[in-house]
Order: sequence, then C-alpha cells, then structure tokens
Amino acid sequence: MITITGAAGFIGSALSARLNAEGFNDLVLVDDFKSRPDKLRNHETRTCVQRVDRSEFPNWLKENENQVQFVFHLGARTDTTEQDKGLFDRLNLHYSQEIWRLCHQYGLPLVYASSAATYGGGEHGYSDDHALTGQLKPLNPYGDSKQNFDLWALEEAEAGRAPYFWAGLKFFNVYGPGEYHKARMASVVLHAFRQIGKTQAMKLFRSHRDDYANGEQLRDFVYVKDVVDVCHWLMHHRKDNGLYNLGSGQARSFLDLTKATFAAMDVPENIGFIDTPMDIRDTYQYFTEADLTKLRSIGYPGEMTSLEEGVTEYVKSYLLPNRTL
Repeated sequence: MITITGAAGFIGSALSARLNAEGFNDLVLVDDFKSRPDKLRNHETRTCVQRVDRSEFPNWLKENENQVQFVFHLGARTDTTEQDKGLFDRLNLHYSQEIWRLCHQYGLPLVYASSAATYGGGEHGYSDDHALTGQLKPLNPYGDSKQNFDLWALEEAEAGRAPYFWAGLKFFNVYGPGEYHKARMASVVLHAFRQIGKTQAMKLFRSHRDDYANGEQLRDFVYVKDVVDVCHWLMHHRKDNGLYNLGSGQARSFLDLTKATFAAMDVPENIGFIDTPMDIRDTYQYFTEADLTKLRSIGYPGEMTSLEEGVTEYVKSYLLPNRTL
C-alpha cells in the first residue's frame, strides 16, 4: 500500500489521481476528512483501500506497517498569514517528526513536503545545498515550521535515525487543478480566473520596493503535474536522500502569469494594481527561483512545463469547463 497524507488537499489529490492512472489502487488516503467537506471532490472519485483520519494515522501505521510500501507526507497547515506558532508546531513540526520516526522504525521510504518559504527573502539564494540550510531565515511562522523540520530531519539523518530513503521537497509556487478550496492561499492563476470572469479585469499587488516595477515581482511558478511527476519518479528512484527544490527553475513575473490567464480565457487584457495588504507586506517575497541542479544531478529527466503552457491547460481543460471552481 501507498499512503498519502494531505490526500484531500491540492497536491495530495493530484498525486492520488496520477497513481490511480498508473494502476496503483492500493492507496491509503489520510486527511482531516470530517471538518472539510468542501474538499470532497478532491478524493471522492479516487480508488483506494481505506481513508484514515489524520489524527489516527500514526496508530494506523503502527498496526499496518508490514503492508505499507511507501509514505508520501504532503499534509500540512499552509496558511502563510497564520501567526499561531503553536498550531504550526503541532501540525507541521511535531506531527511530521512522528511520521519520520515511524518510517525510520519500520524501514519505510518517505517523501515529505517542505517549502520554498524556508528561503525567506532569498538573501542566501535558492540553493538546496544542506550546508546552507541552517543559514535560511523564513519570513513567517509557516516557513519557520518547515525550516525547523528540515533542520531536525538533517540532524536525525546525520545521527543515523532516518528512513532508508527520504526526500524533502521544497515546493515553490504550485498552481493547477485541485486548489479550489484554498481561498486566499490559492494560486494567482485561480484568483485571476475568478476575478477576470466577474469583472473582465485583474488587479495585482503593487510593488512597494523601488527595484521592482508594479507586477514585475518574480516567482517560480510550477505546474502541479510537474510536482506529481517528481514525486512519482522518486517513488521508484529510492536513493539519494536529501532536500530538493521543486519548481520550474525559472522566475516569471505576475504580469506574465496574468497575461497568460487573459489569453487562455480569450479576454482582452485589463490589469490594474492595488496595495499589498499590510498583514503580508513586510514578509512578501519579491523573487524566488528554484535551483534544480541537485534534482538534475540525481538523474531526474523530466522537463518542466512552461508558464504559458501550464496556465493554458489549467484554464482551458479545468477551469473553463467548470465555472463553479
């Protein structure tokens, strides 16, 4: 069996769909299914052997470890505006530590979700070299929780207390089908699609730095199908432990992304600007770009989808056919 935490979420649901398509139907889907009925469409059609509540998963794993072949730990609290450190400690740090320890104890391979939020303002660059990890300074409690687990995992691995294979994936700005429930944390593609659909226009955050023009803030936008491709490859690779960036490898502007969305919707461009909200202005990242050197060095062969190609497929194949998203 293959277990996926966060299975009702964005990336977890995309991964379960890919695995089903590959003939992997012995999936165990793990999430907080009861409190988020709005996520039902992300997992209701998946073929699986069992759905397990997030809180019950550690005990379930203890009782069923001899049947599990692989663990994907993709579940987390991902709200970058949340300031409750205790909440992140419980859901992102301590829970992940428990899963790590069980995978080490039972000899189970583990791929877990880290985040590009660990890079903070990017003052130390975007290299996933382990020697640089301790220098990173995240800008919010969410990023801190991911950074704290990465550092802990590296310490455990150094001490010989790690799964026989493990990989922590630093997801950059992921977009694509299955993110409809993420509200404010959804990708700019989805926000643009909804706003353009209602107003025939899109307002982006204004730049509050002299070195960036409005809309020219740069992010590494990565299509969720590329993220899933890497997860699928690592499931078969099972060597070369460590932290890995997972992005497109190319920073693009919010203007580029928005223009691609207008084009995919066949709506004339009409782009304006509003002030960045105060609660995120001081921690706003103006540039991110995944250095994929290490992922390529271990043999990952896949090509990343271009921004225009990914946005076009997302809009035309998923968003336009279902205007309720």
